[in-house]
Amino acid sequence: MKKALIMITLFCGLLFSQHYQQDFPPEEFKKRWEKVFSKIGNDAVAVVQGFPLSNGYIMPRQTNAFYYLSGIETPHSYILLDGRNKKATLYMPPRNERLERSEGRVLNADDIKLIKKLVGVDQVSSTDQMRTNFPPDLKRSTIIYTMFTPAEGQGQSRYELEVANASIAADQWDGRISREGRFVQLLRTHNRYNEVKDLTSIIDGLRSIKSNNEIVLIRRASQLAGLGMIEAIKSTEPGAWEYQLDGVARYVYLINGARLEAYRSITASGTKNISNGHYYRNDSQLKSGDMVLMDYAPDFRYYVSDIGRMWPVNGKYEPWQRELLQIILEYRNVVLDIIKPGLTTDQILEEARRKMKPIMKRYKFSKFFYKKAAEKMVLTGGGVLSHPVGLAVHDDGPYRNGPLKVGHVFSVDPQMWVPEENLYLRYEDTIVVTNNGNENFTEFLPSELDDLEALVREKGILQTFPENNMKWSN
Repeated sequence: MKKALIMITLFCGLLFSQHYQQDFPPEEFKKRWEKVFSKIGNDAVAVVQGFPLSNGYIMPRQTNAFYYLSGIETPHSYILLDGRNKKATLYMPPRNERLERSEGRVLNADDIKLIKKLVGVDQVSSTDQMRTNFPPDLKRSTIIYTMFTPAEGQGQSRYELEVANASIAADQWDGRISREGRFVQLLRTHNRYNEVKDLTSIIDGLRSIKSNNEIVLIRRASQLAGLGMIEAIKSTEPGAWEYQLDGVARYVYLINGARLEAYRSITASGTKNISNGHYYRNDSQLKSGDMVLMDYAPDFRYYVSDIGRMWPVNGKYEPWQRELLQIILEYRNVVLDIIKPGLTTDQILEEARRKMKPIMKRYKFSKFFYKKAAEKMVLTGGGVLSHPVGLAVHDDGPYRNGPLKVGHVFSVDPQMWVPEENLYLRYEDTIVVTNNGNENFTEFLPSELDDLEALVREKGILQTFPENNMKWSN
């Protein structure tokens, strides 16, 4: 028995040392392919391009759609889903011994048996076979599907990529088309009698509903996000710097296995910085009387989260801070209590407006425009039912097109704007719709104002080394 246990441990260690994803079995990929086949029909193929070789000493990360369909992390790989015979083929680059000597071994076209075992594809071929006749054996009636939209990598979401691509295209001294646009162009050039269609809406539809294995990873990403934020709150004090809180949270991510960020840290202190919704400089010193807004989460094995809290630098909310944050919290709690499968987002917002009426009626506002801002939040939703979350922080795959379904994952992000004083305040959590309602992945993260104040007064892990204590020269 002991020997068997040692062998199992050794096998698992060897498998892990090869750096292959272990989160999704072949059966899950096959189910995804079957859904693609059902959408594209019997006389169509779908081909998705993987990411290129990293152009620097940065952590390689596969693009989201390709990873979703294969779990393969090797650059310059392609997957072909053939609706004519319902078979999946991975095209892998030949072995690159020079790169392996530098960075370690990756899966390649020689690893046919292992790739079939890990992914469940019917065939593994070399990308050398794509030089001509790709996709292979097409009739004129066969439709080719591929992604027309930008391929998201680490810290990227589709909208931001589209804006960046448009900016590059508009630059008269640049003007490049996107890599995805070039791929579509080449497919049309090499298959001039075949129609090339966009696969995006099909893949988005699949990604909208998260599987149990995906939910496990999002839950873990959310746990690490919450734990990192707790340590950042504990490390808050006047005189500290925004980037130090950022570093504390990132440290928690790293030592718990999250190698990458879901998105760049938003760690803003003071009214001016907080009012920039996607503030990223994180270079201001914390001052007593100000608040900190942190919005930050890790990328844990390709899946992410999205959370946010606001807390006082000195451990005590000013009366106006408490007044505004408390009504946002009341609204957030009402919405979380309503969310369940079968309801549309419009129905949830309408029910929240109804339940907030007595709360708003008895709530004491110190200024008329504070009340006006709160009323606007409740009337419009204030962004409370926000974006999907999954492989990207602003994930692909809508959840607003009909009633909520079990497996929809999105952020609950009530926000309030007070333009008269340039104030921007918010809470944010990531939730999944369940059979019985919803699960708030970061329910353990304090949200009540008294609890957040108490957390600030605890001692965190922040450790700094003042420059005047360092010897810089002999």
